[in-house]
Amino acid sequence: MGAYKKDREFMELVGHLIEHPRFQKLDNITQHHYSTRMEHSINVAYTSYKIAKKLGWDEKSTARGGLLHDFFYYDWRETKFNKGHAWVHPRIAVRNARKLTNLNKREEDIILKHMWGATIAPPRYKEGYIVTMVDKYWAIKEAMTPLRQRFGKKRRYSRKVLPSNHR
Repeated sequence: MGAYKKDREFMELVGHLIEHPRFQKLDNITQHHYSTRMEHSINVAYTSYKIAKKLGWDEKSTARGGLLHDFFYYDWRETKFNKGHAWVHPRIAVRNARKLTNLNKREEDIILKHMWGATIAPPRYKEGYIVTMVDKYWAIKEAMTPLRQRFGKKRRYSRKVLPSNHR
């Protein structure tokens, strides 16, 4: 994490949001066991932004929606709602994001629909599909950190390495 800081265009779009004290509070909340909610949100925002930019889609809304998609402060492992975390937290995130900045319709939809798959309503805009898929990618990658560290450096043996008398 940190390459995003060197991307001037990305930082012009969302740097002021990242630096906001309300957003910085997310750095004190564990997200997927081995990352903070702030780290996760930046990972999702930056990866989604790069994909949208490469495709020529709305990279600004994608970056902002990706950054603010999990903008809530409760611990989802402990706090329970009647309608479920997957449905409730995007609505809380939109409410919190509106206190921080003005959102356009695309950004709101990205935040509200990023749990598609766990919820029924699909994203309305193509950029929402990027954030939805990238969010799942980072959730798995972050949760698997210990396994990747443990098994990441596998030694590969091939028949070419074995002495000729063992073939």
